[in-house]
Amino acid sequence: MLSVVVIIAVRCLLVALFLPFSALDKLLNFSQAVDQAAAAVPARWGATLLICIGLGIEVVMSLAILTGVADRLAAFILAGYCLITAVLWKRFWKAPDFRLKGPSRGREIFWDFLKNLALAAGFLLLTFGTDAAGARRFWSHPLASTHPYAALEQPDGSR
Repeated sequence: MLSVVVIIAVRCLLVALFLPFSALDKLLNFSQAVDQAAAAVPARWGATLLICIGLGIEVVMSLAILTGVADRLAAFILAGYCLITAVLWKRFWKAPDFRLKGPSRGREIFWDFLKNLALAAGFLLLTFGTDAAGARRFWSHPLASTHPYAALEQPDGSR
């Protein structure tokens, strides 16, 4: 039972950035989120579409990871989402003041970029596991679950 609690806690920590925080921020500050997206996609309708897609990904994929339903595919999608948002919105290389010492907005953005990459790596670890066999299993059955709560079931299949 303790192992199930640990798995639930880890999965909650993994998606906490998205559900509830980022999703709620997009809902409560939708116009500002669209303004931020407009930096990557100049057309207002395109920026709005990006925010709606992002909101859907954050909510649906996070719930899939928490429930264990198609969680490997959901983790794969969230990994891609983290990588895409890092490249679109954490563009430290465009900051005119990127430096390693002293005040630097570019360095702050760089740390956010690295956090997105690290979070993507965590999702990929959930997707593929820790060995090549896990990667093969994912590619052959991408909708399969990792069955994270299997310890809740008794040997005879009852709960």
